Amino acid sequence: MTTQTETTDAECLALTRGLRRRGAIVLAVFGLVWALAGGSGVTAGPVAVAVGVVAAAVAGGAVVVAFRGTRGPVHRLVRLPEKWNRGVGLVNGAELLAIFAVIAASNASGHPEFVPAGICLVVGLHFFPLARLFDQPQYIWTAVSLTAVSLLGLAVLATGATAETVRAVVGLGAALALWASSFHVALRG
Repeated sequence: MTTQTETTDAECLALTRGLRRRGAIVLAVFGLVWALAGGSGVTAGPVAVAVGVVAAAVAGGAVVVAFRGTRGPVHRLVRLPEKWNRGVGLVNGAELLAIFAVIAASNASGHPEFVPAGICLVVGLHFFPLARLFDQPQYIWTAVSLTAVSLLGLAVLATGATAETVRAVVGLGAALALWASSFHVALRG
């Protein structure tokens, strides 16, 4: 016979594993997107293709680890705030609107080269509230890393680098940050 406490514990364990698995997969896939964007800034064709191949392999590996790694022992169950899913929806909706605003403002001002760094900043900032909403403290490091990559992109842009160089720096930097987070979430929770 199953008690209420055992059912609750089992459900909480399943929720913890499921959220971490999905989080690791989402991080891996968006890491791939950023890597492909970064690879598009590499002018040497064979290098750009190599970036894409390596990026696909890393993202694929991260997805495999997400499925295998989240099956292991869980050291800490998530404690989700009340109405956490509504909060996630609001944060992601605000992120999407801010991304469109960055694209529109950059293009309207005649400076589309600001788009990668601006989007990276928006994505980075959205991880601050997600850390609390998903009870994943390591998302703070994801937020800090992506914000730093964004600022690095702006610094590179300030040196007079080409838009392609900025896209490569920001895209590949963001990919590395997201993949590191993906592996960490899958393996360490």
